[in-house]
Amino acid sequence: MYGGEELSTGELIEDAEIDGVDLGGADLGAAQYRNCTFRDVDLTEVKTRGAVFDSCEFRGCRFNASEHINSAFVACSFRRTSFFTATLSGCKMSGSTFVECTMTPLTVIGGVWQGVSLRGAKLRRLDLSALDLREADLSDADLTGARLRDCDLSHARLRATVLTDADLSGARLAAVDLRTTVMHDTVLDLNGMVALAEAHGARLA
Repeated sequence: MYGGEELSTGELIEDAEIDGVDLGGADLGAAQYRNCTFRDVDLTEVKTRGAVFDSCEFRGCRFNASEHINSAFVACSFRRTSFFTATLSGCKMSGSTFVECTMTPLTVIGGVWQGVSLRGAKLRRLDLSALDLREADLSDADLTGARLRDCDLSHARLRATVLTDADLSGARLAAVDLRTTVMHDTVLDLNGMVALAEAHGARLA
């Protein structure tokens, strides 16, 4: 069992079971965790900069109002975890999975989210501009009113994704199947319109 002081030393912590710890307001700096499990941990208002969470599992945790700058959550699993009013700036979330998580409101400033799974996530009105979402699974996600300007969505899965009122201008949509996406008043640039037309069987003359 780890306490708050032991978790904020900055040294690599591996294979730890961390249950019910209150880290609220802690500055974890460039902390390093590998193969750790966090259960019901309060990370409200926590700050990290250059921290690395590698293959960690978060269950019932709270990242509310926390701030993460250039930190990495790689191949992590988040279940029933809240990111209410959190900030993720330049973070790497590649290969991570989010299940039944609270993702709004959330501030996202760039970063690499390649291969993340956000199936069925409620992402309404989030600003995800310029985010690297290559190979992300956004199936059944609700992105109503979201800003996806200049995102790289190449090879992303958008099966039954709701993009009503979303802004995809400048987004890269290479190898994206748009046939089942829900679009109404969605903003697309010329490349996006071509991708949508091709998804529905049209051919350029």
